[in-house]
Amino acid sequence: MAHQIVALIAEYGLLLVFLNVLIEQAGLPLPAVPTLVVAGALAAGGQLPLGGVLLVALAGCLASDFAWYMAGRRYGAGVMRTLCRISLSPDSCVKQSELRFQRWRAPVLLVAKFVPGLSTVAPPLVGAMGLTPRRFLLFDALGSLLWAGAAVALGYVFADGVERALAVFEGTGPLAAKWLGTLLGAYILFKWWQRRRLLVALRMGRIEVDELANALRSSRPPLVFDVRAAGSRALDGRTIPGALAFEPLALEALLAGVPYQRELVLYCNCPNEVSAAKAAKLLMERGYRRVRPLRGGLDAWVAAGHATEQAAAAAGGTAPAL
Repeated sequence: MAHQIVALIAEYGLLLVFLNVLIEQAGLPLPAVPTLVVAGALAAGGQLPLGGVLLVALAGCLASDFAWYMAGRRYGAGVMRTLCRISLSPDSCVKQSELRFQRWRAPVLLVAKFVPGLSTVAPPLVGAMGLTPRRFLLFDALGSLLWAGAAVALGYVFADGVERALAVFEGTGPLAAKWLGTLLGAYILFKWWQRRRLLVALRMGRIEVDELANALRSSRPPLVFDVRAAGSRALDGRTIPGALAFEPLALEALLAGVPYQRELVLYCNCPNEVSAAKAAKLLMERGYRRVRPLRGGLDAWVAAGHATEQAAAAAGGTAPAL
């Protein structure tokens, strides 16, 4: 089996490297690093051109990444929400990426492919957040060369070790394949269990959008918090009228003067209102008991036809006390 893989890469090497990299960067779980390592080992033996391997790997990265970048640039927050929904870690996949982008800006693309979960999210994220095509192509090309070059160099330098590892795999092929399949299945099951446990831990009463709309027109309206990350608010400037940006590091100032009996509503635009429910738990730990996430978040509010305003108009410091 291993010899067949090597023979396949040797015969269709450059095309196979290109397709494997293209597919992986598109988001499918087909790792390209093993192919790049084997291609590097073959290049060390003169069976593949080293420069050609790096060139087609770069082409595969840029083709897939630029497609994601343009999707993010055109559809913005919609693409990010789709990625968030299909992620095994929907509560953090985009938020953590936004924080990295806000801290590093374009240079985040230099390390994106080395960080699990960031490789697919980074191109549409930087597109949605306004990075110019020229800067995207520059930093993405450099990051892609670093990533592909590291894998190819590993195979090139340790070509003998790669050959011995393939020989061992050849001898235990069926057993090794079963173990790899078992480990992959166990990882997916663990991530699903993690996600399920989180949702159970955050199970609490939600407020419906129409109920919130009526409450906001009452004589004692609830205090509404927008718990989206700053990057999400930049991508989609709409907010529920009067909503305050929820900043966990500034809770003392944000909640100054707010009585514990005050009703608080939190919303986000993530699956299962995970971020809003986490923030609600945090507020409950501080003594607030009338706290509920908005079911469906901002998307449900907009879909119901309720009014919104721009984030700049809704931004503010401390909450008004009643």
